[in-house]
Formats: sequence, C-alpha cells, structure tokens
Amino acid sequence: MSVTVSDWIVKDGASDEPRFAISIAAARCGVRIGTLRRYEEWGLLEPVRSGQRRLYSEADIEHVLRIRRLVDDLGVNLAGVAAVLHLRHQVIALQREMEMLRDQNIR
Repeated sequence: MSVTVSDWIVKDGASDEPRFAISIAAARCGVRIGTLRRYEEWGLLEPVRSGQRRLYSEADIEHVLRIRRLVDDLGVNLAGVAAVLHLRHQVIALQREMEMLRDQNIR
C-alpha cells in the first residue's frame, strides 16, 4: 500500500486529554522512549508535562504514528518532517482565513 503525505495530514479528532506515560505512549506507537524525546527536541511533539512526567494523549499518539509513516514509508528525515508540519500549519491557517472570508461574503 502506497502512503502519501496527505494520508497523515487529516486530523481525526482524537482526544487531546493527556493520560499516557512516556513508556506506554512509546509502546503504543511501536517506538523507543528516546524516539519520543527526540521528536520533542525537534519540536515535532509537545506532550503535556505534569511535574517531571510527560503525558501523552490519543491525539499525540496518532501524531507520532503519522510522523512514523512519513519517516518509515516516505523516507522523510526529521528536518523534512518539521518542514511538512510547518507547511501543514500554514495550510490550515489559510483554510480558516478563506472560510472566514467566505462567511463574510455570504452575509
């Protein structure tokens, strides 16, 4: 099965409630704890912190799985993932702006 960048861009509305310790999140994602820490260092992932503990939500886990698909299936390095994420945020902002302008024109 071929995976494209657009396959991982869709947000599926997973819960943003943080609830998983880093060891559980890593196991659910099929990665090592160090991988999650590296993603955080690169600014690709921002888990909630409770004291010294990182807590991951379902949305965080799905985000990690999308990053893994970019890395594993498409061969994108972490710098490339960061660029794709930046572009994704720009696209979302533009879509919201277009929607707002469309709503203003309807009135």
